[in-house]
Amino acid sequence: MKLLALLTTAAAAALVAGAAVAQDAPAGSQAPIDIVRRGDDLPGPLTANSPRHHVVNLETTEVIGQLEDGTSYTYWTYNNRVPGPFVRVRVGDTVEVNMANAANSAMMHNVDFHAVTGPGGGAAATNAMPGEHKSFTFRAMKPGLYVYHCATPMVAQHIANGMYGLILVEPEGGLPAVDHEFYVMQGELYTEEPMGTPGLLTESIEKLLDEQPTYYVMNGAFKALTGDRALQVDVGDTARIYFGVGGPNKISSFHVIGEIFDNVYQDASLVSEPIQDVQTVLVAPGGATVVDLKFEVPGSYIMVDHALSRVDRGAAGIIQVNGAENPDIFRTAPGTPTNHEH
Repeated sequence: MKLLALLTTAAAAALVAGAAVAQDAPAGSQAPIDIVRRGDDLPGPLTANSPRHHVVNLETTEVIGQLEDGTSYTYWTYNNRVPGPFVRVRVGDTVEVNMANAANSAMMHNVDFHAVTGPGGGAAATNAMPGEHKSFTFRAMKPGLYVYHCATPMVAQHIANGMYGLILVEPEGGLPAVDHEFYVMQGELYTEEPMGTPGLLTESIEKLLDEQPTYYVMNGAFKALTGDRALQVDVGDTARIYFGVGGPNKISSFHVIGEIFDNVYQDASLVSEPIQDVQTVLVAPGGATVVDLKFEVPGSYIMVDHALSRVDRGAAGIIQVNGAENPDIFRTAPGTPTNHEH
């Protein structure tokens, strides 16, 4: 699909339809599994007013996952999904991290939480060979939205293969309420084979070191947040997107075509006043942002990295807004095709 065509209403409809969705493979099957974490797969806001103790259980796995229709890749994951689970705590809470490296792994793995005040973010404490279990405990000292990732050498290789996620440290009193919250992370994959090659692709360390990705992905796979994984809202709803970049190398220019961010918590600083009415947000590798939107017009809104060549390499998702037309805000001439039908 050409880039210019992608940005037409027809292309938005194609993204809504989405690619074929892999299902989790039965035990013993060699079929690729679904590694995509859905955008609505995150815990809700916390309600406790006093410090709590949270237990975070992570398993590092090496699995063959579906990258796009007919194409698979050997991902390294936390809990069989990319990104890893969304961790949600509040400032002042203690967090116990238990990390087990699956017995059938080939590599040592660990986890480095950017929210940790302590050596290596917990990486040295969790260095685990296949079959080993490690743990550490930390206090969440600073509110914000933070990346976590594997920090085992070669660190960039482990991240590129899918080992990253987000931890939200809510400020005291939490964040203002919204109707929906979504979890989206961008990453890169580096393969020996060209994009779209059928079968199981192999990683390219040379391309990784040269910073020449084959794919740019949101939530692990090519245009993963489309079709039946599109983010669903209704006209009049508010939404908050927790957006991070695993990377390991490329800055994202996060943008939603046809929308303006009402509030942006710049660099995911939750104690600073958000800036308002922003079109595109730069997010560094290993960084994050929090954006709020309100949807007034139905349709299919494309989430992109506005370095737009990356859309054709997979960095796109859909926010599907359902409901009645709002001609006071947006209307088209009679007979003009729309892009808000499933």
